[in-house]
Amino acid sequence: MKQINMEDLVQRVIDELSKKGHGVIHFPEQKQCGVKNPNNPEALELAMKRTPARIGIGRAGTRMKTGSYLQFRIDQAAARDAVMKTISPELIESLQLPVLHSRATSMEEYLMNLDSGRMLSDESVRWLEQNGDKNKDVQIIISDGLSTSACEATIPDLLPALMQGLSMRNISVGKPVFIHRGRVWIQDQVASIVNCKVVISLIGERPGLATAESLSAYMIYKPDANTVESDRTVISNIHKGGTLPIEAGAYLAELLEEILKYQASGVKLSQLRAING
Repeated sequence: MKQINMEDLVQRVIDELSKKGHGVIHFPEQKQCGVKNPNNPEALELAMKRTPARIGIGRAGTRMKTGSYLQFRIDQAAARDAVMKTISPELIESLQLPVLHSRATSMEEYLMNLDSGRMLSDESVRWLEQNGDKNKDVQIIISDGLSTSACEATIPDLLPALMQGLSMRNISVGKPVFIHRGRVWIQDQVASIVNCKVVISLIGERPGLATAESLSAYMIYKPDANTVESDRTVISNIHKGGTLPIEAGAYLAELLEEILKYQASGVKLSQLRAING
């Protein structure tokens, strides 16, 4: 039996649609059931709503349907774009964020050399020493990390909600900064330069086929040379299909207030919470 080349098949379908005047193919955001006459449609619909996994897509013979395959390729392309594209200058300008850089001079270096994203460039160190807001309760860092798309989709709603929540609690905040190609540990260096009590990094997470727009928040109280990963408090899955950005901003403000109250983050914060009921 002759092996079917899926790439060629998909291209033939696209070409045929183009001939019929369908230059743009629209795919629904909501998952569509591709199983014909399922035995238990209610159970299948419930399962599809509860997981981002590709279930209930149906098949054509022994293969997935063309529509499902095209959707897979779209999601795969979105994941790649999230990693490789540059953040919108308009977003940075609209939020009036100073732009700093890690030591990673390219995305290739950032991906292959983890340490390059954990330290600021020399120029960024000098800028932060001269212009950063010092001795504040909280310093906010925004970083594209492994998903520029996450920043563009969540930060416009999350950051104002977070700033408002901190202001309502009379918590002093240094001017937020954007760090290009930054990793989580870079927050330790930033905290040491501006001498803040708590530093929070809002960073784009590695994209998957379920979403390319997931953001996480990493918080730590007064990091130092002895800091370990369990000292960090993490809130993940901030996106339209998880914790909504505006809700996350309000919750993070509440959590930062708690970190300042207990003067601890990570596992130690959890232990102090349990002790104090």
